[in-house]
Amino acid sequence: MDINSSELTEKTGAQIGAVTRRLSRREVDGESGRVVTISQTYPTSQADLWNAVTTGDRISRWLMPITGDLKVGGHYQLEGNAGGEILECVEPHTLDVTWEYGGDVSWVTARLTGDENSATLEVEHTALVDDADWKQFGPGAVGIGWDSMFLGLALHLTSGASMDPAEAMAWMESPDGIRFMTRSNDAWREANIAAGEKKADADAAAARCLAAYTGVGPDPAEGVAGDVAG
Repeated sequence: MDINSSELTEKTGAQIGAVTRRLSRREVDGESGRVVTISQTYPTSQADLWNAVTTGDRISRWLMPITGDLKVGGHYQLEGNAGGEILECVEPHTLDVTWEYGGDVSWVTARLTGDENSATLEVEHTALVDDADWKQFGPGAVGIGWDSMFLGLALHLTSGASMDPAEAMAWMESPDGIRFMTRSNDAWREANIAAGEKKADADAAAARCLAAYTGVGPDPAEGVAGDVAG
């Protein structure tokens, strides 16, 4: 059974509010890295959540096809997206990988906590981003992508269904998909302000980020970069 576009649309409103987002800094090899953190609690066991985010067959069902040697020291490749090395994998709570895309290398750590009834996934994405690039697009540049991935995972865990990559891409380009990206972008704008960015700078970066993702400016009815709707 595949997840269809109507199910994606139905889930999006609650999904924005179900996710926690925060920003921080971390030193990486003597340089100051930007850390984007996203987390969500799911109505499933920690063991099932671990299986969903570490098993090739499950990852392909909610994200995109993945290939490679999926063990510590091995390399993975998400079809048409990032690849990298698996640095650490401690079942059922820690997965640490490099995230290599477009010639850039960053680092992703997934941490899982929970029990038999509910489980939380927290993902930290650390990148060496210079201040000029950060000022230009803000955290939404990667945050929108993570929100989209968490949406696919939420649908998979609650329905057991699979995501068709072509249909998911078509949905992202639809008015409903653009609305979801707008709301995600606005939530990351708020996280940027909460982390200390000046509101005017955060607003401007969010507007540029939204335009880069969608090819259009913000919807006046949605505010500067969209309304965080629950």
